[in-house]
Amino acid sequence: MPRRATAATKTILVLGDSLSAEYGLKRGTGWVPLLDQRLKQQNIAAKVVNASISGDTTSGGRSRLPALLAQHKPTHVIVELGGNDALRGLPLKLTEANLNAMVTAAKASGATVLLLGMQVPPNYGKQYGQQFAQLFANVAKATQSAVVPFFLKGFADGEDAQRWFQRDRIHPNEQAQPLMLDNVWPELKRLL
Repeated sequence: MPRRATAATKTILVLGDSLSAEYGLKRGTGWVPLLDQRLKQQNIAAKVVNASISGDTTSGGRSRLPALLAQHKPTHVIVELGGNDALRGLPLKLTEANLNAMVTAAKASGATVLLLGMQVPPNYGKQYGQQFAQLFANVAKATQSAVVPFFLKGFADGEDAQRWFQRDRIHPNEQAQPLMLDNVWPELKRLL
C-alpha cells in the first residue's frame, strides 16, 4: 500500500481534459486553481495536482493514471474525462470500461474518487445523449464512488448558455469557472 500524505494534508489529483486544463483561459482562472484557493480560504490542508490535458480521452487518462498515482500518492482523485470520447464518437462501452478501470485503480491505491459527469449537445440524438449521461451514474454505482451528474449544470443547460462559453461554444469561459467549482464543491467537501 502506498504511503499517504500526513493525516493533516490531503493530495487531490485532478485527471481531466480541456475543461480542467484551462483551455483558452488565462492561467490561474480555471476551476482547478479556484479550487486550490477555496481550500486555502476554508483552511483545508490540501495540495491540488492538476494532471489534466486538453483533448484527453478516457483511454489516455487510463494509461496515464498508474504513473500519476505512484508519483503523487493522492488521497482524492477527481476524474473529469469522457467528453472527448463522445466528440470523437467512441463506443460508449469503451468509455464506461475506461472510467470503471480508472476509478477502480484509484480506489485500489487508497484514494477516494469523485467522478464528474458530462452530457453531450442535443444534436447527438436523445438516445445517445441519455446513454452517455447515464454511464457516469453506472460507473459511480458499480464502484460505489461519488459522482457529480453534470459538471456544467446550471449554465450549459440554460437558455442563455452561449454567454458562458468561449467562441468555440465548447469550452466554458472565465465567468463560468466559479460555477463549475460550485458544482464540484459540495461533493468534494463531503469527501474531504
